[in-house]
Amino acid sequence: MNRMIAPSLLSANFGQLADDIEMLNGSEADWFHIDIMDGVFVPNISFGFPVLKSIDELARKPLDVHLMIVEPDRYLQRFRDNGADIISVHYEACTHLHRTVSVIKKLGAKAGVVLNPHTNVNVLDDIVAEIDLVLIMSVNPGYGGQSFIQNTFSKITKAKDLIIQKKSSALIEVDGGVGLSNASNLFEAGADVLVAGNSVFSSKYPITTISDLKA
Repeated sequence: MNRMIAPSLLSANFGQLADDIEMLNGSEADWFHIDIMDGVFVPNISFGFPVLKSIDELARKPLDVHLMIVEPDRYLQRFRDNGADIISVHYEACTHLHRTVSVIKKLGAKAGVVLNPHTNVNVLDDIVAEIDLVLIMSVNPGYGGQSFIQNTFSKITKAKDLIIQKKSSALIEVDGGVGLSNASNLFEAGADVLVAGNSVFSSKYPITTISDLKA
């Protein structure tokens, strides 16, 4: 089982973003998790292409880009061009999900599908064998610092069962309310990658916190 940590830059100090990126470069973190919000699909706005490009120039680890946007197909090429190594789209935002996944993979990126807390894992039945990542939201998307939704554990188990049943190699990523109090249980439930925002960037010793999350 993988035990990977993807710190979310949404919780970083934007005034010293380069310093926070360098800190993560020197830590045990595996990916940089980057939340892209458009103010339409979710009630918030975050990074645009120039910021993503700047992050890519400084980061020495894969960029795990989570698109919380409507009509993601319009921008897939640009996200790839600006450094996205993993591109995850919301099931709820994609009318033609298979086509979207196919385009992401043709661009040379890994493809992920994100499920909101209310979306049943079963919707992945026909696509899970073709994707690299299942991202389970354990809070409602749009803001950092929310409380963890306990039903996430059940969804992880169902997703793991579906992945095994379909002989998929997809990893399970969990995003929202992740910290030292639940990281171990999430890994034990079947998660491979944990997105950690506030728990890392509000820590006095973030490098140690990342190591503790993995352990």
